[in-house]
Amino acid sequence: MKIATAAYPLDWLDSWTHYEDKLSKWVSEAADGGAELLVFPEYGAMELATLDGADIAGNLEASIQAVSDKMEDAAQLHLKLAAEHNVHILGASAPVHAGFTRPVNRAEFYSPQGKRAHQDKQIMTMFERDPWDIAPGGPLKIFETALGKIAVLICYDSEYPLLARALSEADMILVPSCTEALAGYWRVRIGAMSRALEQQCVTVMSSVVGSAAWSEAVDEGCGMGGVFGPPDTGFPSTGVIAEGTLNQPGWTFAEVDLQAVQNVRSAGVVRNKTHWGEQDSRLQNLVNHNLL
Repeated sequence: MKIATAAYPLDWLDSWTHYEDKLSKWVSEAADGGAELLVFPEYGAMELATLDGADIAGNLEASIQAVSDKMEDAAQLHLKLAAEHNVHILGASAPVHAGFTRPVNRAEFYSPQGKRAHQDKQIMTMFERDPWDIAPGGPLKIFETALGKIAVLICYDSEYPLLARALSEADMILVPSCTEALAGYWRVRIGAMSRALEQQCVTVMSSVVGSAAWSEAVDEGCGMGGVFGPPDTGFPSTGVIAEGTLNQPGWTFAEVDLQAVQNVRSAGVVRNKTHWGEQDSRLQNLVNHNLL
């Protein structure tokens, strides 16, 4: 399949039509490039707060509520575009009031057949804990799609190997991210590449890029799109299938054959996914304190 993963800038939106036009242009460009799977980044939906004006967009709690209120309309737009272009879309995540004590960070996944599902972030960053007060949401999921088995680890979640291990049957893990500094981008990228190595799968990272000075929440974004695999049989020796240009908005495209995932798991030079369980027995006797 062909994947398009976004380095996505947040814009000041003058109207809902402005948002429709922007998203339609992005989806159309990816589909025209042959992509079957489109990946937008974490908190890319925060630009919807600008539709309520500067006072709301610039207030952290008010912007969360404003964005949450618009996500059902955004979902309908994504479903329409997915059907029109015959593509699967992981939409930009957003803070959503979804029946938990506080908003959750939720990314919705849309199929061209009109189906939708979502993945909530599991582990909050320091900023999400305070002052955002974003809560962990529902459980991890594997989406059975016409393209293959696809899972999602939102940004910080990709830095935790046991979360990825719970998704080890997935062929591909999508990693939508929002990082304000180069160090943050590399933490998530290293996480995404490590998860591809450990579970012998493909990982796909998207990023928010550029300045959004109107927002307390996402005022600066640093990153680029990237598609990674295990540096082993059937994949590049670097593990980098494709990468964009740092902080340059646009799509990064990659051709991926998910049969290569099955091949490397069964016949790779190393078998990280298969041998994972051997850690348990080794750790029981591994750690000893020795005085020298």
